[in-house]
Amino acid sequence: MEYAALQEEIKNAMRARDKNRLAILRQVLGEVKNIEVNERREIVEADVDAMLKRLVKQTSETLEGSIKAGTNEERTAMLKEQVEILEAYLPKQIEGAELVALVEKTIAEVGAETKRDMGKVMGALNAATGGNFDKAAAAKEVGSRLA
Repeated sequence: MEYAALQEEIKNAMRARDKNRLAILRQVLGEVKNIEVNERREIVEADVDAMLKRLVKQTSETLEGSIKAGTNEERTAMLKEQVEILEAYLPKQIEGAELVALVEKTIAEVGAETKRDMGKVMGALNAATGGNFDKAAAAKEVGSRLA
């Protein structure tokens, strides 16, 4: 998600009076602005995506704790909604046939032949996609193609 698109989504949430979405998007914006101020550089799309992934992970962990505690159903419902909102803004994950084709291409580019080369292939996949792929499925596919 681009920085300008994030700001536009905040405006849309304000117009729709969607307080939960607005709070989450403002949290993302605040974290991204911290990067801008602390590192003194322009924000790129990868910064926003990384922040979204980090917040999804943090909110998911909080949600798991809330579910295990089982005491506050209202808070658990709010956390579920927050995770869904954040995941909607994440870039599309590469999976299925597209992932298989990318794995084949990457194995050929890296010149991988044995399972020892699996780390190289996974690293190249991560670099090529920015980490936006189903890692478990990719590891299974790479493992099945290498001797």
